[in-house]
Order: sequence, then structure tokens, then C-alpha cells
Amino acid sequence: MRLEADYLIETPIDPARVAEVMAGEQSCGTFTRVHGETDDLRARARAVVERVEELPAALTPSLPNSWLERQKRPGPWRRARVTISFPVANLGPNLPTLAATVAGNLYDLGEVTGLRLESVRVPAAYRAQFDTPRHGVAGTRRLTGVTDGALVGSIIKPNVGLSAEETGELVGQLCAAGLDFIKDDEISADPAHAPLAERVPAVMRRVRAHQDRTGKHVMVAFNITDETDAMRRHADLVEREGGSCVMVSLNWCGFSAVQTLRRGTGLVLHGHRNGFGALSRHPMLGIGFDAYQVLWRLAGVDHMHVHGLQGKFAQPDAEVIEGARACLTPLADGADDRVMPAFSSGQWAGTVPVTWDAVGTDDLLFMSGGGIMAHPDGPAAGVASIRQAWAAVRAGTGLEDAAKAQPELKRALEFFGGKA
Repeated sequence: MRLEADYLIETPIDPARVAEVMAGEQSCGTFTRVHGETDDLRARARAVVERVEELPAALTPSLPNSWLERQKRPGPWRRARVTISFPVANLGPNLPTLAATVAGNLYDLGEVTGLRLESVRVPAAYRAQFDTPRHGVAGTRRLTGVTDGALVGSIIKPNVGLSAEETGELVGQLCAAGLDFIKDDEISADPAHAPLAERVPAVMRRVRAHQDRTGKHVMVAFNITDETDAMRRHADLVEREGGSCVMVSLNWCGFSAVQTLRRGTGLVLHGHRNGFGALSRHPMLGIGFDAYQVLWRLAGVDHMHVHGLQGKFAQPDAEVIEGARACLTPLADGADDRVMPAFSSGQWAGTVPVTWDAVGTDDLLFMSGGGIMAHPDGPAAGVASIRQAWAAVRAGTGLEDAAKAQPELKRALEFFGGKA
């Protein structure tokens, strides 16, 4: 049983030769055969180069490389797509070691001036050894009572500075505005001015009161990013107070901590990818979102951030679209492990049509900060404008036509349209 990983590499050396170096480095070999590396061992445990597809070369190297400079290796800088398969027996169901195997030292290889992990594919039997989402798409809908349509969410703003009671008051207002989902910002977890021990009860008191009045449970993603034991304590508090969701900054907590949290709580895990740009933004370095989301889904998260279309961040729309589609695709045949993509960053009613056209589904979290909170007629009108936009695109109606009979949407188009 083997898993496969796809890479984009750049090198002045024959790419097929470099691919063999990669396979050896990340399995049972090194740059030369060593004592104990028998033919039988290699057949059983060595990674295998499955494919090498050469691409047009570059005129200059993407990254500096002292090893090549010492060897005075000139260009051209050949690029190729490489697929390598790894025996899963080398790894076991060990997520940190899986990540170290498909990435790890590869980025430091002297033979390359660029290397990017683009995708990872795992066989069904191997996928079954890892955690799966406790809730995913279906469970998130069940907990919020949203049976169809996109889930509309927002972020608590200001990000920091509000006291626990002020945060609770704001959440109460956002619940009344008609939201399905509210999240903390990634930079506000357990601050001295609003510690989780005070903030969670203050917020959940308003959430429970709203549920008593309306029958609707609003999902609040409390940011419990911390060291592992603290996260488990925070999750227990959220659960005791009747909450349904916690948020974790994935990159800064790490695979092991998130796995431990997943196994210790039945709450929805909202995975925030802040810092991913450092791993992905250079086209010839790091890790692409397709590979990234596979690894984190093996940790059992329920939601994954994909950023937003026509948003405020650097990612092209194509990357956002591919990321959302990947989240909604099972990792292996028969796996029930779809996770809900979370669209955010500069989203408002006007970005609904491109989102619908791109992914063709409303199995997603559509989160809007300013697009709701800064609506000229207030947050409730902001929420209404987004719901009206989603209803319009599902019916095949243009927003301008739909806005003629819906003042909230009309005002949003007038107010935000000139700012987009």
C-alpha cells in the first residue's frame, strides 16, 4: 500500500536524477548507497519515482543555492512535475511523520533551486487509520439548523480590546441580526482583558437566550489556540456552556495538538490557516493548498479556511476555487470526510455570484465582517443582503434585478459596490 505526492521542482540537473535523490532522501536511502541498504530493503521500503514531466525551463533560478554555486552549476534551470510514491508501512498512522516524509528535508536539497509540494493522495485503507471530521458539512448544518443555503457568518470586530461583557453584548446583537455562525479573530484567543474563562460564559449566555427566544442555535467558534492542555480545558468549558464549536490556528498549534484536541472533544473544529501564505506564496517553494488541506483533514478538522473570491488577500481566485472544491471532495473512495470550506476576507453580497459560479454549491461558510457590520442600515440589513444575494443566484436572477424589490441588497450594492 502506497501514498503518492506530486511536486514541482526546479534544478540545473536532470530532473529524473533529482527525483531519484528525492525518493532516496525521504525513504531508506541517502545521496549514496550505504551499509545495510540491501536490494531487499530497497524493494520493500524505498520511495519510487512514478512520473517525471518536464516543463519549460526558467532563465534564472527562483531561489539561491550555495551547494550549486560551489559546484559552479550553470542554468538553464529545468522545471518538472514529479510524482513519488511512498510505502505507508514506513509511516504508520503517524501524521507528523507523514508530513515530514512528503515535505521535510526536501526543501533543503542542494540539487534544487525550487521545490513545492502540490498534492497528496492516500489510499482508502490508510485514510481509515486517521481521524475524520466529527461533523463536517452535514453536522454543521444539523447543529445550526440550516438545511439549505450557504451558512452566513461574521467575525467579532474589533478583533481585540473588547471586554468579556462587551464581546457578549456584541454577540447578542449579531445573533439578533440573523447570523448562523460567529467566530473570534485569529489574533484574539485568551487575552487578559477578556479571558476565555469569562468570555465563553458571557457569550454563551446571549447565545442560549437567543436560542430560547427563537429556537435557533448560533454556532460560535471560540478561538482556543494555546498549548495542548489549555486547549482541552478551553474546549471543555465551551462544551459545558452549551457551545458547539472551537477555532484553532492550525499552523501554530501543529498536527499533534490538533489531533489530541480532536480526540478529546466532540465540538466542531474550525481550522484557521493563518500563516499559510508563508508556506505557499512563492510559486516555486513550499506547499500548495491541495496538499495542505489533505494533511489537516487527516487531523479531523471540520472547517477549513480558503479565503474569499475577489477578496483582500494575495491568493488568485483560481486557488480559492480549487481549495474549496478540494475540501468538498472525499480524500478516498468511500470516505465520509468532506469538510466545510470557509470563505472570508472582503466578502459581501456582491461577491456571492462569483462564489456560486465557481463552486456550484452552497455547502460553505460565507463569512463577512465589514459587509455585514458596515452595512449602512445596520448588521441585520447586512445579513439580509447576503441571504438575498444567495437566493438570487440560486434562482438564476442577477443581483441588480433582485435588488429592485429588496432594499437591503439594493443598499449593499450602492454602498459597497463603489468600494470593491
